[in-house]
Amino acid sequence: MDWFIIIPIMFLLFALNMRIYLAMFAAILGYFLFFQQIPIQIAVQRLIAPTQNPSLLAIPFFILLGTLLGTTGIASRLLKVADLLVGKLTGGLGHTNIMLSTLMGGLSASNLADAAMMCRMLVPDMLKAGYNRGTAAAITAASALITPILPPGIALIIYGLVADVSIGSMFVAGILPGLLCAALLIAATYWVAKKEGYKPSRTSWPTAKETTSTLASAWPAFLLILVIIGGIRMAIFTPTEAGAIATVVTIVIGLFVYREMKLRDLTDAFSQTARQTAAVLLVIMMSSALGWIFSLEQAGVALAEWIMSLTQNPWLFLLIVNVILLMLGMFIEGNALLIILVPLLKPVVMQLGIDPVHFGIVMILNLALGTLTPPVGTVMLLVCNLTETPFAEFVKRGWPFLLALLVALMMVTFIPALSLALV
Repeated sequence: MDWFIIIPIMFLLFALNMRIYLAMFAAILGYFLFFQQIPIQIAVQRLIAPTQNPSLLAIPFFILLGTLLGTTGIASRLLKVADLLVGKLTGGLGHTNIMLSTLMGGLSASNLADAAMMCRMLVPDMLKAGYNRGTAAAITAASALITPILPPGIALIIYGLVADVSIGSMFVAGILPGLLCAALLIAATYWVAKKEGYKPSRTSWPTAKETTSTLASAWPAFLLILVIIGGIRMAIFTPTEAGAIATVVTIVIGLFVYREMKLRDLTDAFSQTARQTAAVLLVIMMSSALGWIFSLEQAGVALAEWIMSLTQNPWLFLLIVNVILLMLGMFIEGNALLIILVPLLKPVVMQLGIDPVHFGIVMILNLALGTLTPPVGTVMLLVCNLTETPFAEFVKRGWPFLLALLVALMMVTFIPALSLALV
């Protein structure tokens, strides 16, 4: 049971606000130095090994793609499409916020990037239209949680790598749950808008001419979504190749089609991508060493035996996992939990006959909710900071949207077809 000391050490360091990869590295180093006689060279090999996986190339491509969207003109045109679809509904700007996040979720891959973009693009207009600041911030934060579930979410890639599951299957599995979250958030926004008296953002439904011109101007964005999803689904290329092709197409669109992107924007995007990719890869490297330790110590087998002694009902197991993850997600960053828990829980998942793709979507949606809950919800903190929203006001105004996402989580958990129908 020497391996077990790693987990409380990591959680303690997380609580002390140490960077995720440093906390994991400290715990791993402590295990090799004090609890095992294994040569330290093995630890170094375990850290370096995952960097040789070619599937990791998908991560920088999709991070770069999401970074470029705001400077190419694609995001602003998708905003017009979103307003076209839902602007006439009561609370039109709130619905437009959710719809834009849904459309961008198929491209940006990062909920933090999506939330930051929405804060700049839509929250000022929502405030001018009379929205309460807390409501505008809560809608923006909740809608950003759609992004990790829709392809090409970075969390989908990380889970595929850690759980040894097809990344293409994870991409396809996220489509229906992502759309379900969008639908339930729109319903919650409609209820709030009726209650608080928010008006539509449009006075009438669009004409055929307006619809045609708006959709025509946004064709590059739809082309990108088709390239990413259609190409992977039809086995034309891998997720990594899809990211590379989509990135090149986006740069061409920004420089030569819309002509809104400058070379300085491109260099800035490469710089941001390098920093974000380094942060993600450091965590993945640590997770590889952690997974190797868990495998060496047969931690997954021990956990499986313990859980099986409590229940052999897969539905009860999923419910227990949801409750635990919702509690842990309030204190620990989601990707860290994903990387720590997947190697431990996968043996139980396989033994209970739960599809690992379905389980992955449940975990990712669950941990996405953690970014919206206090005290360390990353999306919540980012949105409150960018919109200058008091924390208490955000919590007060955000409960209808959190409730909508919890309903989505329960539906995805207990209706596997939502995750597996398209796979």
